[in-house]
Amino acid sequence: MSVTTETQNYLNYINGTWSVSESSEQLKSTSPANPSEVLGHVQASTKQDLEKAVDAAKEGQKKWKKLSGAERGNLLFKVADILERNIEDIAETMTREMGKTLPEAKGETARGVAILRYYAGEGMRKEGDVIPSTDSSALMFSKRVPLGVVGVITPWNFPVAIPLWKMAPALIYGNAVILKPATEAAVTAAKVIECFDKAGMPEGVVNFVTGKGSVIGQGLAEHKDVTAVTFTGSNATGNHIGQTVAARGGKYQLEMGGKNPLIVADDCDLDLAVDAAISGGLKSTGQKCTCSSRVIVQEGIYDQFKQKLLEKVSEINVGDGLEEQSWMGPCATKGQYETVQKYIEIGQEEGAELVYGGRPVSNESGGYYMEPTVFDKVTSSMTIAQEEIFGPVLALMKVETIEEAIELANDVDFGLSASIFSKNIDHILSFIDDIEAGLVRINSETAGVELQAPFGGMKASSSYSREQGEAAKEFFTTMKTVFLKG
Repeated sequence: MSVTTETQNYLNYINGTWSVSESSEQLKSTSPANPSEVLGHVQASTKQDLEKAVDAAKEGQKKWKKLSGAERGNLLFKVADILERNIEDIAETMTREMGKTLPEAKGETARGVAILRYYAGEGMRKEGDVIPSTDSSALMFSKRVPLGVVGVITPWNFPVAIPLWKMAPALIYGNAVILKPATEAAVTAAKVIECFDKAGMPEGVVNFVTGKGSVIGQGLAEHKDVTAVTFTGSNATGNHIGQTVAARGGKYQLEMGGKNPLIVADDCDLDLAVDAAISGGLKSTGQKCTCSSRVIVQEGIYDQFKQKLLEKVSEINVGDGLEEQSWMGPCATKGQYETVQKYIEIGQEEGAELVYGGRPVSNESGGYYMEPTVFDKVTSSMTIAQEEIFGPVLALMKVETIEEAIELANDVDFGLSASIFSKNIDHILSFIDDIEAGLVRINSETAGVELQAPFGGMKASSSYSREQGEAAKEFFTTMKTVFLKG
């Protein structure tokens, strides 16, 4: 299926078979560290390809849902084992394809293994409850049942973890899936699908269709036989998908942007807070929806915090991600690289003070490298304080009180994650109660969530459903109530 010459060429995976698209056209995946390096080609699929995938998924799901949860779980355990054996290859591909450093890529792939094993275990857990009936001679109970065919649309920033935290629960609860990954990371995603293929998944249960979002993503949103669509990506695309799916009566789940605040109280452990701002804001080149983009600091320690932050930021090594000394890789795409530069220009034009970085990093390969960037004197009305940049840019904001900090933190359209560094229990409790975010972290960076915990945002960050953990059951199943009388 894959051809290892100068590049790796990947086909669609439909009904248990790797196949060329009806268009016979291919899309190119290149390295952001060296744009002239082509890592592979994937199919530029058509609506006809998608139709085949939907038909295959419908048929495959009929048999898949009949298996016991334990049988479905055993197959997911097999996928996890195969993925684990291929961590090195998949992680290196991820680093070369979208720029994440190799340690981060290995960590993400290992997380994918853990996600599969977690949901494999869900196959042995309860799927309903006995409910008392007013009729003493009857038995009444609830039973969770699968939705049918689920469309999975995923972004480039987590090409292993995000597909798996959507696919694994969808599968264990008896659904068939069609994965449409971002083209920029589709070679990595294809390697994950290879693991499902090698595990012997039944025909039609897992399908993989690559192509333009306007064709395949839109097609999944419109298709009457795709019962549900789960999406992670931009707000504009997510809102369009949600409206399209809702218009035909389907079910949808959206995880979108963030403008996540890190509040630093004057009673905090300052070194820990500085480390969290750097790790949460700049690791993965700031290309996480949960990254810390606004750092809101009480004035009593503001100057000290800024000095320590700038000292540590100056030590960051920017590289291709494969080199051991690389702490931060390139922006994942040319478009994202240009977007980050645009926001840096806007920040300066609107009066924010650029105190570190802000420039492309010169390199012979033409890679999309940006310096880690820090702005001072940022106000809430500025564009860089309101819009998601998705790049290595920190905006420092000064406040007098924690109440002011929380009010400032909430003064955006987003509500994905937020954190506070403080030793004061009153500050912490006020933050927990008053912050408008779906993920709340105390004395820890804004980025990151454990796989067994619900994940999702408030306001414009999500459709208010939750991913991961047991909460995934709410989206990927529906409830059937049974009244049984002899």
